[in-house]
Amino acid sequence: MSELDNQIPSAFDPFADANAEDSGAGTKEYVHVRIQQRNGRKSLTTVQGLKKEFSYSRILKDLKKEFCCNGTVVQDPELGQVIQLQGDQRKNVSTFLIQAGIVKKEQIKIHGF
Repeated sequence: MSELDNQIPSAFDPFADANAEDSGAGTKEYVHVRIQQRNGRKSLTTVQGLKKEFSYSRILKDLKKEFCCNGTVVQDPELGQVIQLQGDQRKNVSTFLIQAGIVKKEQIKIHGF
């Protein structure tokens, strides 16, 4: 029976390693920049994982002015505060956060297509 048990594949969880990384096992805390597809060509860019001491509304105000887009700060029960911007602003947001000195380049993870 043990040989048969070794041959049967177990259920694979593709998000197991991602959950292990997000649980704080490492010393680095990442800022995640994601894109979500809406209707047709419309999309949303979300930024999560910024430190609590930063003013999300001030960062949002600067991002909106810099990239000529609209956005909002959303309170999520699991993720905390999340910045949402209209359009695909992943590269713009990452370069802005690095140049403003908010995060280092190694701390940003860009997700999406």
